[in-house]
Amino acid sequence: MFATAVILFREVLEASLIIAIVLGASRGIHQRGRWVLAGVGTGLLGASLVALLASTASEYFSGDSQALLNAFILLMAVSMLTWHNVWMATHARELRAELTAVGTDVQEGSRPLTALMVITALAVMREGSEAVLFVWAIAAGGGQAVEMSMGAAAGVATGVLAGVLLYLGLLRIPVRHFFSVTSWMILFLAAGLSAQAAGFLNQAGLLPSLGNSIWNTSQWLDQSSALGQLLHIFVGYIATPSGIQVLFYLGTLALILVLMYRGRIKNLFFGYLSAS
Repeated sequence: MFATAVILFREVLEASLIIAIVLGASRGIHQRGRWVLAGVGTGLLGASLVALLASTASEYFSGDSQALLNAFILLMAVSMLTWHNVWMATHARELRAELTAVGTDVQEGSRPLTALMVITALAVMREGSEAVLFVWAIAAGGGQAVEMSMGAAAGVATGVLAGVLLYLGLLRIPVRHFFSVTSWMILFLAAGLSAQAAGFLNQAGLLPSLGNSIWNTSQWLDQSSALGQLLHIFVGYIATPSGIQVLFYLGTLALILVLMYRGRIKNLFFGYLSAS
């Protein structure tokens, strides 16, 4: 329940942050609220279609086929998270300026009001689609439907409330720090989902295990405990991982970090060559 609530809260808050910036930058524009609301509705519709397609597809799979579908969904989530982190690493500082510029352009008439709808729709659909994939991952890991529903409702409600407070100026979150913290959360979340996908691919016989139960930390932290389940969702904690799961976890961590900081790595490399 708690894991679902936190995930939904984060996704809703990220979308709310963008919506708050768009609304703030477009103050004074007639009917701006209708266009932004239309964008929210369109984005929710798109995310709902993703959920419907995933749910419908799962009904036609069982056994190894179900494991393959789970692996595919998880790897899609990893791809989305990787893109999110890499893009934010290079554009986070520009995001607020770009959103504000769109609001200014609409005020000046150089962009149509539909720009407000498009930006809002894309933000909501992206965060909603990610939420669908993450909730799927929790369900695949044995999450209970009733508890997950309660957690989802709590996460969405608190995320919307935080978004409203942001817009009203009653809550202040430094955008740079907010995206920095969520990027690190996403980094470990993506690595954990990748390890789960590796487990499903091994279950389907497409990947070797490379050794079972490389270690066993159940005596210190049972994966089925509340804390163990929470860490499983957020950092990919597995009490008895296989070798292929460890390899996917570390490989995903390394790949995302390199992509996120490739500019700094390049500067350090050429700086070292110049100094030598």
